[in-house]
Amino acid sequence: MEEAMRWFGPADTVTLEEIRQTGATAVFSALHEVPYGQVWPMESILQRRAQIEAAGLRWTAVESVPVHESIKTRTEGCSEAIAAYQETLRRLGAAGLQTVIYNFMPVLDWVRTDLHYRLADGAEALLYDPVKFAAFDLFALGRKGAEADFPPPVRAAAARYWADLGVAGQQAFTRQTLDLFPGVKLNVSLDDLRAMLARYGTISAAQLREHLGHFLQAIAPVAQASGVRLAIHPDDPPFPVLGLPRIVSTESDLRAVLDLDPSPANGICYCTGSLGARGDNDLPGIVHRLGSRIHAAHLRNVQREPNGVFFEAAHLGGSTNMAAVVHALLQEQQSRRAAGRADATFAFRPDHGHRMLDDFRRPDPTCPGYPLIGRLRGLAELRGLQHGLAHLLGR
Repeated sequence: MEEAMRWFGPADTVTLEEIRQTGATAVFSALHEVPYGQVWPMESILQRRAQIEAAGLRWTAVESVPVHESIKTRTEGCSEAIAAYQETLRRLGAAGLQTVIYNFMPVLDWVRTDLHYRLADGAEALLYDPVKFAAFDLFALGRKGAEADFPPPVRAAAARYWADLGVAGQQAFTRQTLDLFPGVKLNVSLDDLRAMLARYGTISAAQLREHLGHFLQAIAPVAQASGVRLAIHPDDPPFPVLGLPRIVSTESDLRAVLDLDPSPANGICYCTGSLGARGDNDLPGIVHRLGSRIHAAHLRNVQREPNGVFFEAAHLGGSTNMAAVVHALLQEQQSRRAAGRADATFAFRPDHGHRMLDDFRRPDPTCPGYPLIGRLRGLAELRGLQHGLAHLLGR
């Protein structure tokens, strides 16, 4: 598989020159400065591609072209946002960019409660604690009906945690949770979030899936005609939060997404971290059964705890058998080569990483979970794993 790293653009605290020194040959990147729902300027696309190529790298996947909330809710502005998305896909295809990652998570892209969880070896990881998230939902946000989403022991523990934080701690924890949007801080307030959640008050999971189908029916033909492969990212975490519907959390969800539009352009971004936060997801099996529609891969590991806590583990540690996952992905590439597919090789990137070593002396990463050294370690481990497995497969 092609080795890549995520790069958040010129403002990223990790430079392209540093990424090249990791041994990666490509980046997953995007124009984060373009507001959601607007057409990406062709000049900006070409400038970004030229900048990446000047550093000796390839822009192998666009991560991501965000889906405007009006599309997810099918409210005012939906048609205009879809038209803008279609035009952006045409321009990306014309610029030679063949893979576009997106997600269909309502309101919040991803959620963690701890950004600096200290591991036994002194490194830091991201962590999700249902008790702490309940504290945010129940006491910071005060969402109506939130009590029904948490069992009594979790509610009681959340109340103790919230009280122990004190006023300053409560404010900091609230701000941190509101800011967890990949690559950008939208500076939303609690009232902003309440208004965003209210738009989904009558939208069920079935209805959200219908909205995704409407979106795919509009953009998949454009993607196919433009030579672009679409890759939907799973929900993170892969279960409902804040009363919002989740429709890309399990293998059956992924299959349902693929069934919404049979076009080869309609595919998956296979994220082992998101899917791996659920113990009932068979990660190697998903590759064996749905691998022909995987267009990009995020490889990371999470450690699941019995109390619902999970945290980012080392890439070859944690609850996911990464060797079995990489073996399945390499087998999928073999099958593609045998079939003569033009996309026989797809790219992966080490997703997230521990903050460690010189990461503590560098500027804070542009986005939580994306320090340089921790991801370098993950890439090196995954590189060794895939080369060893490729040797066993006879390559």
